[in-house]
Amino acid sequence: MVGVSVRRVFAVYAGPCALCVSMWACSPSKPGTTSRPQELWGDLKPAVSVKELMRDLIDPASDRIFDSVSTVVGPKGRVAKVPKTEEEWDQVRVGAVTLAEGIYLLKIPRPFTPAGDENDSAGPNPSELSPKQILAKLQADPVLWNAKIEALRNVGLEVLDIVKNKRVDELWDASDNLEQACETCHVQFWYPNEPALF
Repeated sequence: MVGVSVRRVFAVYAGPCALCVSMWACSPSKPGTTSRPQELWGDLKPAVSVKELMRDLIDPASDRIFDSVSTVVGPKGRVAKVPKTEEEWDQVRVGAVTLAEGIYLLKIPRPFTPAGDENDSAGPNPSELSPKQILAKLQADPVLWNAKIEALRNVGLEVLDIVKNKRVDELWDASDNLEQACETCHVQFWYPNEPALF
């Protein structure tokens, strides 16, 4: 009987204690500060290279924004294609969320290319930088690397705001802003010998 009552007492107090421990672990260590996610969830480990991340996550997200507005020339002349239905706006929103959140994955140190992939960096006038050259540029100016990431995130946030209010006209400018953010980063860290579009 004693064992049962001890278990009951333990059960009564264990729940609140576990909750207290959980709240303590998740609460800021000082008033007005927040805990860093790494302290709560562990280290962030990349699964793919920068090149693969761009190809399989960031580029498709960007395409949802780029493809949301266009001008089509057909039998009826020039016709503007813009999002009209909820489903079409949903596609733009998915692109914006993925871009705004996904671009921060570039802050996690990771290889720039898959093993053995040297980009188009061979020959006398290579069109692209090698992974080692890209890393050297990042290490020489990490502030610039982070600034390019923030520029892309800002476009994602801009598009999210546009989607909330369905401001079609502003999508054209946002698409241009996205292209500029992508291109100015690529010219710095991928193909600096190409003429800049912006």
